[in-house]
Amino acid sequence: MASVRDLKKVSDTVWEIPPSYKDGMRVPARIYATERLIREMDDGVIDQVTNVATLPGIVGHAFCMPDGHWGYGFPIGGVAAMDARSGVISPGGIGFDVNCGMRLVLTNLTFGEVRERLRDLVDRLFERVPAGVGSTGLLKISQDEFRRVVEEGARWCVRNGYGWDEDLERTEEFGCISGADASKISNKAVERGYKQIGTLGSGNHYLEIQVVKPENIFDPQLARAFGITLPEQVAVMFHCGSRGFGHQVATDYLQLFLKVMEKKYGIRILDRELACAPFNSPEGRDYFAAMKCAVNMSFANRQVILHRVREVFSDVFGRDPSEMGLHQVYDVAHNTAKLEEHIFDGQPRQLLVHRKGATRAFGPGAHALPPVYRKTGQPVIVGGSMETGSYLLAGVETGSQTFFSTAHGSGRTMSRKQAKRMFQGKQLQRDMEGRGIYVRTVSFSGLAEEAGPAYKDIDEVVGATELAGISRRVARLIPVGNVKG
Repeated sequence: MASVRDLKKVSDTVWEIPPSYKDGMRVPARIYATERLIREMDDGVIDQVTNVATLPGIVGHAFCMPDGHWGYGFPIGGVAAMDARSGVISPGGIGFDVNCGMRLVLTNLTFGEVRERLRDLVDRLFERVPAGVGSTGLLKISQDEFRRVVEEGARWCVRNGYGWDEDLERTEEFGCISGADASKISNKAVERGYKQIGTLGSGNHYLEIQVVKPENIFDPQLARAFGITLPEQVAVMFHCGSRGFGHQVATDYLQLFLKVMEKKYGIRILDRELACAPFNSPEGRDYFAAMKCAVNMSFANRQVILHRVREVFSDVFGRDPSEMGLHQVYDVAHNTAKLEEHIFDGQPRQLLVHRKGATRAFGPGAHALPPVYRKTGQPVIVGGSMETGSYLLAGVETGSQTFFSTAHGSGRTMSRKQAKRMFQGKQLQRDMEGRGIYVRTVSFSGLAEEAGPAYKDIDEVVGATELAGISRRVARLIPVGNVKG
């Protein structure tokens, strides 16, 4: 088993493992972390990131972000760019919850205006945004209509009255990644997903009411550009993905890749969880089109949740949502593979960038960004634990070193089983309320799994991304109300 002793310190936030470390490594592996985070990182991360470095077509480095921890195939926090012509696509480098992502919305309300109605807001959000394992949404559509949704993403939602046109501009891929093909998804995947649009799910997914305090603004100019203009401004942040649909898409193609990978394409891997196929193969292209359906389902899921948030605020305050702001800052995706053009070795090159528990973080001037953010760089949303707070960051020019990728959250330091042994859900709920955080949960055991100490220090993780030059801090957001699956 590898350990942190095998790492070479490149800088205060970059640690490297050379290709000579393991047979088959095609590129070095790099971990972005402070010394403290490196000491806390489980050894499995090093084994996994060096396994990723053996995949055909990988360029540059196999990366792990500061929130990295052991995952399926890739470490969570793993990033790898594959040459579009000679490389592979791997579901283990994308994840089962495809496009598990974050959305941030700002109100023009201050905490003083919300404080007395906070419990009512959280209670109604708990009712209007179903959470938990197997939860189904309030949106009733047929399986045929669901197939249209997964090809059109958030655009379907806005066209059908579940959002505003401006939401699309402020969503990664403008709410719909092109090339999704519903003919490439199984009936079982459709059956698992068509009732789940507008739902949170379980695990580390949440819907949170937050406050931005003046002392937690790190870049006032960027904060204003992103819409933070009031003292103790109230925000809403939520984290969810493609639910059972994305899980089934990944499962279907993992099984297919395991059958054809070695027999048909002669690809041998160190870990079967890295099952893959050549990107330009029929199987690779079919998975890419199916994965895009899961990406779009997730954009649609978060779009409907935003619509429910606006409904609840309107009901509670008796005002039109637009009068209270409720403008989306951005929606960012984790768990994707995307074709992107990057400058590599001084030349533009088309790469398939896998981001598993990592966030795209384009810097200023990137053509893929909407005009509103082309000068500032991309907003990046990094979720922390429900006890500690989250961050709004921005992409930077120096992010090119990781193909413009950064952390996506705190990252676990404790297994879910261990957290449930150490914490009691009901007591945790009472403790949090005593500290000013009102929580509604479907499951107290699930709440215990998400206790703050089960996660890395969010300030340390975000600080590492800034020190390394892969993103910039804008503001910290403090939780005051939370809906958990």
